[in-house]
Amino acid sequence: MSLLLHISDTHFGTEQAPVVEALRRLSFQLRPQVVVLSGDITQRARPSQFAAARAFCDSLAVPHLLALPGNHDIPLFDLVTRVADPYRHYRAAFGALEPQLALPDLLVSCVNTTRPRRHKHGEVSREQVERVCDRLRGARREQLRIVVTHQPACVVREEDGKDRLRGGHGAVRAWSLAGADLVLGGHIHLPYIADVRAKVSGTPRALFCLQAGTAVSHRVRYGTPNSVNVVRWSAPPPGAARKCRVERWDYDLADAHFERTHEHELTLAD
Repeated sequence: MSLLLHISDTHFGTEQAPVVEALRRLSFQLRPQVVVLSGDITQRARPSQFAAARAFCDSLAVPHLLALPGNHDIPLFDLVTRVADPYRHYRAAFGALEPQLALPDLLVSCVNTTRPRRHKHGEVSREQVERVCDRLRGARREQLRIVVTHQPACVVREEDGKDRLRGGHGAVRAWSLAGADLVLGGHIHLPYIADVRAKVSGTPRALFCLQAGTAVSHRVRYGTPNSVNVVRWSAPPPGAARKCRVERWDYDLADAHFERTHEHELTLAD
């Protein structure tokens, strides 16, 4: 079984030390093969904040780390850097803007949905959509196929529509048709699982949107605690249904640790 730990919106610069340490302990406990960090790694894209985030990620000692920038990872007040080289500090700490991973049982494609000219709204281009589709079309049945964005590709509350990824509905239709199983995201600090077929008309096959809350920041919202997601996947034998298990782990303030609070078994398309 492969295990992927999905964390988002760490907002280093606003992190809570006890929660950071609890998340580190959880990673040591679960021993994931892959950690995905879906943006807003820092609060203000400062080198010191990126350094703290990178040190934390390195301390997890996982085989594979994939990160992508969020809107907070582009300088807001440093206008010279924002215009001349908006991802300079991000790249110095985490490298590629759109990392990819192909393992025998996992295929992960990260999509940079930030745009320096925007304050916080994200978008996905036709070229990005097609690039992901090309990778998905080459996937094997044994691989769980995951796409990662920062802004949510679909939302469950009408009031969150303003924060939805521009071009996201067209993207999920195309990615579904090409074979995607999960789309991971963050940005709004609201954890949920959504059946994309129920939210985006014309979605041709099973696809699930998995959103993470804020992992370690004090910027929690909607009455939800700090939280992360865990995805467990075992490639099925021939003829068996493709299924994965998704878990939400919430931070318990009283006991200062993350505990599993929600579990879902998702039946995926074949």
